[in-house]
Amino acid sequence: MKSSFFRSGTRLAFLSLAAATVSTASMLAGAAPATTTTTTTTTAAPTITPQQMIESFEGTFGVHPGQRRNHIKGTCAAGEFVGTADAAALSRSPLFTGKPIPIVARFSLGGGNPDVPDAAPAPRGMALEFRLAGGGLQHITMINVPIFAAGSPASFRDAIDASKPDPKTGMPDPEKLKAYVASHPDAKPLIDLSSHHTPTANYYQTPYFSIHTFKFVDAKGVEHPVKWRFIPRDGVKELSAAEMKAAPHDFLEKNLIERTQKGPAVWDMIVYVGEPGDSLDNPTLAWPETRKHFTAGTLTISQATPQKGAACEKINFDPLIMADGIAPTNDPILLFRSPAYAVSFAKRLSGQ
Repeated sequence: MKSSFFRSGTRLAFLSLAAATVSTASMLAGAAPATTTTTTTTTAAPTITPQQMIESFEGTFGVHPGQRRNHIKGTCAAGEFVGTADAAALSRSPLFTGKPIPIVARFSLGGGNPDVPDAAPAPRGMALEFRLAGGGLQHITMINVPIFAAGSPASFRDAIDASKPDPKTGMPDPEKLKAYVASHPDAKPLIDLSSHHTPTANYYQTPYFSIHTFKFVDAKGVEHPVKWRFIPRDGVKELSAAEMKAAPHDFLEKNLIERTQKGPAVWDMIVYVGEPGDSLDNPTLAWPETRKHFTAGTLTISQATPQKGAACEKINFDPLIMADGIAPTNDPILLFRSPAYAVSFAKRLSGQ
């Protein structure tokens, strides 16, 4: 995608298209956006089914048999995670015993286009499967923005549908996108945030955010609302406009593989603890940076490979696969992701 597009009158169309791929431009050098604890009003919309959601992705991005419907372009990786005693005080999860836990990871670009250029402002994603003792699993799926593009599944589907390319131009219809934004105020926080950031230079120079609020459950059964982010020790680097224009079509996978050949890439898991009044079920809202936070663990990625035939390729990174000690909130987007992922997973396993 050419840099002139970002400066043109179709910028609004780009922003909404990016929102429909799960977030807007690659953003945030480790910092969250302006925050609020008030509730964002969303436009009433009919209930949709997971099947309808996946059909919308297929309608906008096309059908690529045997592949994911979203975050289709990805790279497999492996490593380990070691939790801290600070986290163990709030959660009885086996993630935080202090013992190394094997990890299968997948880094990816948002959207359903397998040919998206790596410098495009699609969100970077990191999905983790923690392989626990006794065969248990814990999944964590994140993208590199702290908030989501919609407050409900129906609103998100509207964004995807509005972003369907016009056959004549190969681009979304700006008028449809303007109408979507005007009628969906829940899209505004992420659209506003997107104007200040460009894509990150590498998967390993990217922070990743939980987006949703979760609950840590301690040894006494007390629940603590939390959000988390994984901050890279390599630092955060965004591409300049010149670098975006000059970048090769594919570089994220190559750079990650080369980085891990030199030594492990490391992220610190930082957990933020919510306070009364913080939104627990609206993923379009962030919490204030002043919330209590601490290091909950360290992720070390020691190996990366192309995903074809590798361990991550066939994993369904369902974010509701959780071990005891971590639980979901009533966030409607979070709860919808599991059945929607299941539809996509079934299709790709059957070669559809």
